[in-house]
Amino acid sequence: MVKWLKRLLPFSLVAITLAALTVLWADQKLSEPLNLVDDDYLLDLRPGTGFSAMAASLAADGVIAYPADILNVYARLTGSAGAIQSGEYRLPSGLNSYDLLALLVSGDVVRYRATLIEGWTFAEMVSYLAEHPELDKRFDPAQPLWAQLEVTAPLHENPEGLFFPDTYSFVKGATDTGIMKRAYRRMQAVLNQEWPKRSDNLPYDSPYEALIMASIVEKETGQPHERQRIAGVFVSRLEKNMRLQTDPTVIYGLPAAEKKNLRSRHLKDDSNPYNTYRHKGLPPTPIALPGRAAIHAALHPVQDGALFFVAKGDGSHQFSETLEQHQQAVRDYQLKRRKDYRSSPTKP
Repeated sequence: MVKWLKRLLPFSLVAITLAALTVLWADQKLSEPLNLVDDDYLLDLRPGTGFSAMAASLAADGVIAYPADILNVYARLTGSAGAIQSGEYRLPSGLNSYDLLALLVSGDVVRYRATLIEGWTFAEMVSYLAEHPELDKRFDPAQPLWAQLEVTAPLHENPEGLFFPDTYSFVKGATDTGIMKRAYRRMQAVLNQEWPKRSDNLPYDSPYEALIMASIVEKETGQPHERQRIAGVFVSRLEKNMRLQTDPTVIYGLPAAEKKNLRSRHLKDDSNPYNTYRHKGLPPTPIALPGRAAIHAALHPVQDGALFFVAKGDGSHQFSETLEQHQQAVRDYQLKRRKDYRSSPTKP
């Protein structure tokens, strides 16, 4: 028995030495920087992709300069193979195989952003999402919107103003309808938060009417500090049964070809339901996506007696309590510069 052990000892030593050298060689390879073509290489690890398949793909693409089995064996021995998470990963230069495994286990995938802007219309939002290069396109304008978003249709099915403008983060594989669904739910959440805290005795019968007012405030405001005062002008006019007489509502109701050239004849058009120069009260729907600040202003207006305002030309407005004061402000700030200027709002 001892003789056999003595005979096996040299072979055992050789085997141990070879194993140790193999481990050292493997460690050296796993420690070497990956061969990345670009400074920010994108690895798309799709759901259901096995670790062996991923390692083989990296070897085939030359990202790892050693047999894929080395990475595969190491990952299985350490438990990393079963812990990786699918998604799109950005591999920075200098990353080695150990770093790669840690990244895939962490799930720190690439995130993209979609920003919906305050004051956009629903059509502008849809166009933006349709052109976003990182979103999968699912929205079909020929199909019912609310069914596509998988939400219960609201009482007012017109989608204008029902999506909250904000920046939405998403990962590869996200859809345009997914962003729309998040924006819709966010708007409902904001309204549910703000409506109960509203000022007393406002002329709104529902959060939806407040949303309509907020959209008008959003379109009329050039300076943030004026939002509540602008809201106050419109609320005061509603309370006095005066027409709102605001250009943005009229423009919203015009055909697309005429929106950029508002004329006096448009202000006399009774057929436009959004013509607040002719129709009293709020327009039928919101006219844009209002942000939280505009919603807050609509629910907390500052009423200081002003019933009119006119643009000064620098983004701010001159507010007036009487028609005479307003007409003088129009002469001071606008008519001297542009004879065809129309102020908003004007006389009752």
